[in-house]
Parts: sequence; structure tokens; C-alpha cells
Amino acid sequence: MDFGLFCLMNKRSTTQKVQDILCQTSEQVQAAEKAGFKTAWFAEHHFSNYSLTPSPLLMVANMAAITTKIQLGTGVLVLPLYHPARLLAEIGIADQMAQGRLVLGIGSGYQPFEFERFGLKLEEAKDRTLEMLEIIEEGLTQPEVSFNGKYIRQAETQINVHPVENRMPDIWVAGGAPDLLLKAANKNYTPIITGRLFGPEFLVSQKEYCSQFWAQSGKDPAKMKFATLGAAHVCDSKAEAREFAENLRFQSRLAFQLRHRTEVLEDGMLVERPVDNELSLDEIVENLIVGDAQTCAEKCLDIIRRVKPVHMALYFTIGNISHTRAMKSIETFGSQVIPAIEKEIGPLNMLR
Repeated sequence: MDFGLFCLMNKRSTTQKVQDILCQTSEQVQAAEKAGFKTAWFAEHHFSNYSLTPSPLLMVANMAAITTKIQLGTGVLVLPLYHPARLLAEIGIADQMAQGRLVLGIGSGYQPFEFERFGLKLEEAKDRTLEMLEIIEEGLTQPEVSFNGKYIRQAETQINVHPVENRMPDIWVAGGAPDLLLKAANKNYTPIITGRLFGPEFLVSQKEYCSQFWAQSGKDPAKMKFATLGAAHVCDSKAEAREFAENLRFQSRLAFQLRHRTEVLEDGMLVERPVDNELSLDEIVENLIVGDAQTCAEKCLDIIRRVKPVHMALYFTIGNISHTRAMKSIETFGSQVIPAIEKEIGPLNMLR
């Protein structure tokens, strides 16, 4: 079992500069590597301040130059938005640049706003994703690739740059689409599921949901690798905890609007609006890994014992949380939270 840093890189204020966010993300990834995190993940979103990263593979290539050990993951590649031959070549070169540290998180996407601007239909996304996965599986392991599907056609093509040692990078699958999870079960890919703003009970229910596809494929659900995406903030006061929760609520509101096609943009910035039945700030703090180091360790232990994830990817900054606080939180998580967890249950790398 291990931890990861998830980099959404969103922008809450027009005063936040893209160059600053990029530099801060680089420093946070380096801090996470030093703190013992296994993986740094980079999101993919388009055309709004919800996230500034249109290409996770560009971020992987950039971070490969300033890190040496931490794995670098796409969190996630929205497969329907790509041309297969170009994607295969970019996966290969990114893994070469990262010296074999690339992890492939993939998904089908969920924002109509993005798909419309690529001239695609969201209702076709799941089938397009399954076709792209077939191409990736062939293209990364064979000298040549060709494909003739319902949506995607690829003439016979030689991909001249493969991942290090022609290996197939680990594939992680985001989202709850049944066909995609059944594919993950058949191929032993790892589902990575967001806990949103809810507590461990929600993650337990999501793991149970995913497990049924392992059973359906004839696999033992107990052997399913399961990963979670959440948020963490190690802080010194209730005020700081509530401020972090308020920024998480901001991100959640934008995601809701983009999912349901109710977004409104003004000068390129999404307008934040309340959502019906949303959680209070105190409920968000209670549900997520937010608080002092001991509290964060106890909340992690609760998830580890109840959900048994192989990996927990965590946001440490969101909205306009300061870089200084994010760095302190990452460093404290490594120096105090992880040791407190291991004091209770032993070395994390020994957990199965």
C-alpha cells in the first residue's frame, strides 16, 4: 500500500498565474518524492479554470527531468479525445523520458463541455474508450498496430518508440462505467475511484460495486487491486481545516456543473454556484483526511482497514490554498503521518 500526490492544478482567482501554478506543482512533486510518496498524478481537462493541464503526458515529461524515483501517472488520459497513433508514440517517449516510471491512468471522460469542443459525443465515450484500450494494448506490446472499429480506424502503423524494455505500463481505470470495469477485471487493471467529499463508507460501497465485475469475469474479488482518490491537509487549526474544505467545495461545485452541463463561464472562469444538498464545511472536514498529523493518521488508518486500498492518491492543494501550506502539509504527511500509520500497522510496503 502506498500514497500518491494528485495534481489537478486548478485556478480559483484571476490573480493566480499559470507560470506560478506550474512552478509550485513542480516543487510539490519534488516534496512528495522526498516524503516517500509512490506516484505523482496529473489530471487532464480542457477549456476552463477547473484544471490547467490539457496533457498529462506533457506534465510527466516535464516532471521526469526533475525527479528520479517517484512514479509519474496520467490522472487520467481521456482516451476518446486522442488519435491512437499519436497517443501511442507519446506514451512511448514519455516513458523513455521517465526511465520506465510512467503509470497509465485512463478514463472515458465525463464533461459534455469538453467533448463538444472536440466535436465528439459524450454518449459515445465509453465505446471509444474500449476501442482505444484495445489499440493501446496492441500498440505498446507489438511491433505494428492496426485497428478497424466502429469509431476508430488505424491503418497498419509501426510505432518507433515503445516504453522502456517494451514493457506494458501499469493501467489504472477511473470511473464507474460497467463495460470499462469489466474490461479492467478481465485484464487485472486497477480501478481508481474518487471518494468525492464523502467518508470511508462511500469508498467501501464503491469497492463493493467494482468487485461485482471481478466476480462476473470469473476472478476472485478479494484479489482485486483497488485505489482511491481523495484529499488531505495536515494543518494546525480548525480555521485552516475549514478553509481547505471550502476550497474542496469550490472544486466539487465546478465538477458538478461540468458534469451536468450547467456551467457558466465569464472571461474564461467558471462561475461558482451552490449545489443542492451539499455538505457543510464541518462535514467535509470530518469526512476527509484533514486535521493535525495524528488526526490525519487515524483517518488514513480507518480507510486502510476498511477499504484495503493498494494506493491512496491525494489532493494537497486545491483552489487558492497557498503553496506554502501545501508544501508544509506534504512534508508533514511524510515526516509524521506515514510514520504514525506504520507504527500501528507496520511498513506500508508489506501490506497486501
